Amino acid sequence: MNHCIRSTLLILASLSLVSCCDISDDENENEGIDRALAVDVPAETAGNWYQPAVLTSWHWQLDGALNTGYNVDVYDIDLFDSSKVTIEQLQSDNHKVICYFSAGSYENWRDDKESFSATDYGRTIDGWEGERWLDIRSANVHSIMLTRLDLAVSKGCDGVEPDNMDGYSNASGFTLTADDQLAYNRYLANQAHLRGLSIGLKNDLDQIAELVEYYDFAVNEQCFEYHECEALAPFTDAGKAIFNAEYADIYVSDATARNTLCVEAMNLQMSSVILPLDLDDSIRLSCL
Repeated sequence: MNHCIRSTLLILASLSLVSCCDISDDENENEGIDRALAVDVPAETAGNWYQPAVLTSWHWQLDGALNTGYNVDVYDIDLFDSSKVTIEQLQSDNHKVICYFSAGSYENWRDDKESFSATDYGRTIDGWEGERWLDIRSANVHSIMLTRLDLAVSKGCDGVEPDNMDGYSNASGFTLTADDQLAYNRYLANQAHLRGLSIGLKNDLDQIAELVEYYDFAVNEQCFEYHECEALAPFTDAGKAIFNAEYADIYVSDATARNTLCVEAMNLQMSSVILPLDLDDSIRLSCL
């Protein structure tokens, strides 16, 4: 065989082998990601992270100068806007710190907004300017959320509260299914636990029975106002805290309505507080 032809064939064979190996590696990596995002992925249980019990007291504030003077067990504060020093100070005062971020929406004011691609976000969330639903199937979105979990670790947060965890049941602009949401929500819970972080399920009432095993607590808005609180029972049945916030003006202006709310909340073992919708500490009434 001609020497040049033989050399060319050997080079082509070598390139083919490398290409096959590269594809195999990529396939293995993709299979690993697929397994982590599978609907039936088991809950991560190995590790030690904060797990708040029922009727744990809390303060939730995402805007305005943080009021650090409340005698509560838990502070739920913004991941991006809260410094490591602030978190350490709260912890030194015997508070656990839960760090809030949105896992289901793009927010056009966040430090990492440029990390998203135009295909990652869809329709604007009704009533929230500058915020759009995310495609929770996007590998890029998954990567960004892992980076946010890492940020929570680096700041010393005890846990996280990922928001907008029910895009599948909203007009997101994407054809998200219930299984898409379950896979994503379970993935985030397991990834938080792998990092030693506690994690709370935000709303997503219709999937609580399928997610309670994966989450350490629930954060709920307005279940009393909308008569939905019974759906949260799996958390209390499991000995896990339910942090509930109500915004209706009647609970501020009418002491009888507020008392009725608090009696019901205590009966349901829910940590209920009455707060302003902006979560700026302009109002705070607690049932605990």
